[in-house]
Amino acid sequence: MDAVYVSAFAALAGSAIGGLTSLAASWLTQHVQFSAQERAGKRSRREDLYKNFIEEASRWYADAFAHDKAEVSNLVNLYALVSRMRILSSPEVVENADKVVRVIIETYLAPNRTFRDVREVLDNEAMNPLRDFSNACREELRSTDLLSRSSF
Repeated sequence: MDAVYVSAFAALAGSAIGGLTSLAASWLTQHVQFSAQERAGKRSRREDLYKNFIEEASRWYADAFAHDKAEVSNLVNLYALVSRMRILSSPEVVENADKVVRVIIETYLAPNRTFRDVREVLDNEAMNPLRDFSNACREELRSTDLLSRSSF
């Protein structure tokens, strides 16, 4: 009779262990998939934010070359994008975004430029304010990808 109990207990324990293993594997799979989707969503939000900032800053930078009067209300969207970056981005990205805004404001305060002047400025790497910003964004996205890959 003891052999019957041992056999029944072994069968019951085996079923319980198999069920728990299946449950743990299922939970782990769901957790990994959810984490990957969350990371992809965060990356996508950052990429959209950076894209919008680059488009807006480019538009106002070009306008600043041709005009010496800016409406402060025109720069509100640019400041809003920088503020959103303060929430989502690294300090380096925010710092470079602030520099871009300052360059745009300084360009408005400078005398108007001709098309030839614009070409010279854009050819000069030191004068292209969006280059440092873009590099900081690329570095941040690359480093967060590396961190997320190594975390699991």
